[in-house]
This record gives sequence, C-alpha cells and structure tokens, in this order.
Amino acid sequence: MLGIMRLLIVNPFASGVTEGLVGRVREALGDVELEHTEHPGHATELAREAAGAEAVYVFSGDGGFNEVLNGIGSDTPVGLIPGGGANVLPRALGLPRDPVEAAERIVSGETRRITLGKVNGRRFGFAAGVGIDAEAVRRLDLRGRTAEHGRAGNLLFVWEIARLLAERRGRFDPSLEILGRGRAAFALVANCDPYTYAGPVPVRIAPDARFELGIDLVAPRAGSPVAVPRLLGDARRGRGPFRRSRSRGCSATRCSVAASPRPETSSTGTTSTGSRSSATGRCRSRWMVRTWAT
Repeated sequence: MLGIMRLLIVNPFASGVTEGLVGRVREALGDVELEHTEHPGHATELAREAAGAEAVYVFSGDGGFNEVLNGIGSDTPVGLIPGGGANVLPRALGLPRDPVEAAERIVSGETRRITLGKVNGRRFGFAAGVGIDAEAVRRLDLRGRTAEHGRAGNLLFVWEIARLLAERRGRFDPSLEILGRGRAAFALVANCDPYTYAGPVPVRIAPDARFELGIDLVAPRAGSPVAVPRLLGDARRGRGPFRRSRSRGCSATRCSVAASPRPETSSTGTTSTGSRSSATGRCRSRWMVRTWAT
C-alpha cells in the first residue's frame, strides 16, 4: 500500500454503512483511496499498512474504530465516521451522528491528540470491562453479524445484560481483586465520558473521565438486586457510581485486576480471556493518537 496519501477504510458489515452512504462520505472527504474490510482484524492490518499516510478515515462502528486504533501510528491522523449503532467514540469527540456531516466536519476541522487505554495488550478508545460488561459483549459477538444488519445492536446488548442479571438473580459476588484497592464484583474502565450510549441516552459511569486525564475505574464491591439497579440509575443520571462508598473507584494511569477463575474482558468491541487482566492508560506519556474532534 505504498504511496497512499489519504485512505478511507470501510466496514461493509457495520449496521449504518450502505453503498450509497459510502459514495457520499467519499465525496465529502475528497481524494481518498478506498478499502473495504473483509474479516475480523482486517482494519488493523490496513491501518498498519498505511503508515506514513497523510490521514486515515474509518467509516464503521466502534468495533472497527477499535481495530484501527490498534494498527494506526501515533503521528497519522485518524478520522472516525459513525457507521454503527452506538458510535460512542466519535460522539464522545463531539462529531455529528450523520456520517456525511461527520466527514464534512472532519475535512474542515482541526486534529487533537487523545490518550488511549490498553487492556491485555490491546488499545481501546473509550471503555473496557471485566465481568458482566464483557460477558454481555461476548454473548453479543456469538450472535454474529450479517451484511444486511451488521452486528447485534444496543437493544440486544441491554437484553443480554438483563439475561445475566436474571440468571444470577441480580447477585454478583466479589470475585475480582483490584490490586491495591480490594475486592470487587466487576470492573468498568473509562477513558472518557460517557462510558457508552443506550440509544440516544448517555451512560455516564465515570462523569469526570477525560481523554487527557488517564483512566477512571469503577468497581462495585458486590452486586445485589438492590445495588445493581441503583448503579444503573446513577449512570443514567450522571451521578458517578464510584463516588459512593459501596464502589471502588480511582482515576489513574494504571490499574490491575486479578481473578480466579478467569474473567471475561472486553475493550470496545473485542473480547479476550485471561487469568490476570490489566487495563492501562497513560496521560501524555503512554500512547496517544491524533484525531478530529469538536
């Protein structure tokens, strides 16, 4: 892929991507080369091969954005064009939800540097989880995706969370060890606010999280039929669950989580397993990427 100046990576399986929109986005961006992803991990490969490009644009959902962030160089600007269901990262950066408007804003705007987190060796842009969040993502991934409808969306994610709560009758034992902090039922790591979106509604797990300030950890000490709905209500209202004494929380450049048996872990669209999980983010020193924002 030598000689590429500006590259547009498109995930044709993303739920908001159509052939017609690809043409309009490409027209808004101007003179760009076009590449479609063909398999999981392909966007990472394409971004890595585009080293030295003037810019890389990604028309996809959060999973595709995450793949590109794991292949892009720190000096190559990356433009995130919303083509999925939640599109958390471009929305958190202040970009329009309409892909053509986002592309136009990117072309006329300026870049900024943001920090990225890292979990089990993989970078993430806005969030990672260990426990219930990651298990719901794993179940969602098992549903697969189609060219017509893409990956299962937000409503099915909420459904999987509800199933998990029902299966455990709303109870989650403190099976994780937040090193240096104590036991917890599950862990959520935020690199920005909001943590995610439920349709148009922002889910504000860590309201003080910012791209420039490292990562924020939210780790409830235990889950119960009363505590879990309260945490969800706090997130909906933006009250910050970790401010309550029943949750462990911190803002830091590194946090480590250990568990036995192995926990499920996720980082914005990917899943992995391990007997020890570590989520890291370094403000101004660990890993930064240039992107467009408003």
